[in-house]
Amino acid sequence: MIIAVPTETKNNERRVAITPAGVSEFVAHGHQVIIQAGAGIGSGIEDAQYIEAGASIAEGADAIWSAGEMVLKVKEPIGDEYGRMRGDQILFAYLHLAAAPDCADAILAAGTTAIAYETVRRGATLPLLAPMSEVAGRLAAQIGAYTLQEPMGGSGILMGGVPGTRPAKVVVIGGGVAGENAAAASAGMGADVTIIDVNLARLKEIDTAYHGQIKTIASSKHAIGLEVAAADLVIGSVLIPGSTAPKLVTLQMVEKMAPGSVLVDIAIDQGGCFEGSHATTHENPTFKVHDALYYCVTNMPGAVPQTSTAALTNATLPYALRIANQGWKQAMREDEGLANGLMAHCGSVAFAPVAAALGREHVSVDSMLADS
Repeated sequence: MIIAVPTETKNNERRVAITPAGVSEFVAHGHQVIIQAGAGIGSGIEDAQYIEAGASIAEGADAIWSAGEMVLKVKEPIGDEYGRMRGDQILFAYLHLAAAPDCADAILAAGTTAIAYETVRRGATLPLLAPMSEVAGRLAAQIGAYTLQEPMGGSGILMGGVPGTRPAKVVVIGGGVAGENAAAASAGMGADVTIIDVNLARLKEIDTAYHGQIKTIASSKHAIGLEVAAADLVIGSVLIPGSTAPKLVTLQMVEKMAPGSVLVDIAIDQGGCFEGSHATTHENPTFKVHDALYYCVTNMPGAVPQTSTAALTNATLPYALRIANQGWKQAMREDEGLANGLMAHCGSVAFAPVAAALGREHVSVDSMLADS
């Protein structure tokens, strides 16, 4: 199979979908890898390193997309990339189509077989989402700490304070991978941290793991309202895989926050879990809502591309290899967790929550896999 890796086009997105180590694995299995010239520069990978691993280098996105039988990307296609997709092509990337209707429409119009990293399952886990959730969670604490500084528009409080002063109060909504990492990083900086989650068993796990250093509260609208009003930093990490995120923090709650408070919406890829959230970029990451600052960058891990690219390839490579070796249908027949990543094929939506979000008809994965 010909594996094509284009340069990412999203604002300040410097990750790349494969490392030289990943290239060498594809080549060892008899596949051809074509990388767009300069695609890895932002992640500290030179073209020469890809060539040494066995890849070919091509100039221009058109050449990459036209050559690829499977296109590996980090983020969903945007802009000019829509017209480059084909019906005989596999696209494997983070897609978040419930919150990206234009991209979904383009994929369906092209008839592309689209497989989303974020919904591939292994048991109860999301193995391809987890590494970027870890990165985003840890980044959220760093970004929150930085944005709380007065020159950045924040209230001017230090996360851990100093002796004789109070630390920042951090509230994390959602106790999954991103939420736990955000809470742990915040606590590591000395902040007063609380996690809110609807899953009591999960809260018990966190309480046990952190020996009570991170407070836990069962989720309710009342509890969220009280905690948000008192918070210096709120980190939203709510996830319903493949679906749009629920708006758990209302504008009325934000209005009660102290001036210069900060809200970091990790869930913005799925539409955001704060009322008033809208997508921002690394170039212009924040905006004001009432007297608070929202940070809603849709590709947060792109800020640390060397770490993110390596972590992403570690997770995605075994699945991408299986697709290349067996074909996507056979790979999915043998792995229900991989089949859960199928978003679209031949112009039909395969993932029910995406179909519901887009108002499209849903065609089951089983029926798509049954086709010869």
